[in-house]
Amino acid sequence: MRFIVSSSELLMHLQMVSKVIGNRNSLPILDNFLFNLRKDEVLTVTTSDLETTLTTEIEDLSIVEGEGNIAIEAKRLLEILRLLPEQPLTFEINEENLDAIIFSENGEFSIAAYPPEDFPLPPEVDKEKGVELVLDANLFLNGINTTLFATGNDELRPVMNGIFIEFFPEYMNFVSSDAHKLVRYRRNDAKTGIEKSFILPNKPSSLLKSFLSKEDNVSLKFDDKNAIFSIGNRKLVCRLQEGEYPAYNNVIPLENPNKMVIERMDFLNSLKRVHAFSNEITSLVELELDKDQIKVSAKDVDYNVSAYENLSCEYSNEKIKIGFKGSYLTEILQNLKSADINFELSDPNRAALLFPYVNENENEDVLMLIMPMMIDV
Repeated sequence: MRFIVSSSELLMHLQMVSKVIGNRNSLPILDNFLFNLRKDEVLTVTTSDLETTLTTEIEDLSIVEGEGNIAIEAKRLLEILRLLPEQPLTFEINEENLDAIIFSENGEFSIAAYPPEDFPLPPEVDKEKGVELVLDANLFLNGINTTLFATGNDELRPVMNGIFIEFFPEYMNFVSSDAHKLVRYRRNDAKTGIEKSFILPNKPSSLLKSFLSKEDNVSLKFDDKNAIFSIGNRKLVCRLQEGEYPAYNNVIPLENPNKMVIERMDFLNSLKRVHAFSNEITSLVELELDKDQIKVSAKDVDYNVSAYENLSCEYSNEKIKIGFKGSYLTEILQNLKSADINFELSDPNRAALLFPYVNENENEDVLMLIMPMMIDV
């Protein structure tokens, strides 16, 4: 088979799908791109790590001859394309003897190729048990952007290592937690009419975040084992995380009489400055709320350093002091997008809630939770 393609166009597609390729693949064939040239003169490129498969289609080809499949070495091909200026490249591939030659304006490259039948097939969604939905891609992107940072990375608790996605007849939830912090992103305009859920692992979540478009719709098919996301000329197939997600609603406190409103960036910048003086191991930062003021403080007795800052806020309840891991609180404040935030808690031993003072989108409901740390009162 033979075809001509723009070097920059090919590089753009290959860089996207190459994110699936692992550093230590269990099968050597997974270090390759699977090229499939179809009768309709469309080139499909696929990568896989056995758990996740990503496919893209390239339609801007010229002088297409023949059809077929071949696996081509990914690392070397990417190195060639990154160093070439924009130009048409001619691919001539002989599937029988596994010859793959790339002709550029100034030379040619003979690159390693392998039998396509060694490349694993992606899993299928059960036609009888599967569910099909079409969702707004911007909605899905916002759900991933808001929750991905709070997912776990613990081999002993794999169900936490992904985003828990819940579909209800009248709304949709994206939930993540690492047991120290929790995020729930709800969309009240996602009326799917079903009641289903699945856990989307971290890797496919990150991949979707990298190429979801705000303008497109995303077509979703899933059963209890696999999910297929189709967006334009891209398709991602992944195995879902098995297991039951923890009952996260049980850890969200309902009665929180101590309520504060504060400017988010002022709070975040103060926290960053003070956090630099905390103990490297505990990362403990203390917050003291009292009469329209919050004191942010930290210390490291091992190095005899300390810092505190006082900030203005809206708070009129009793004086209260609570401690948090500074790095976790920083992450939460960085991922809340409103100018002002609500900060609510009941007592120093229970989780605190943070959420936007005003949601940018009236259909959004964003809630973030952080567990406290013990402090010397």
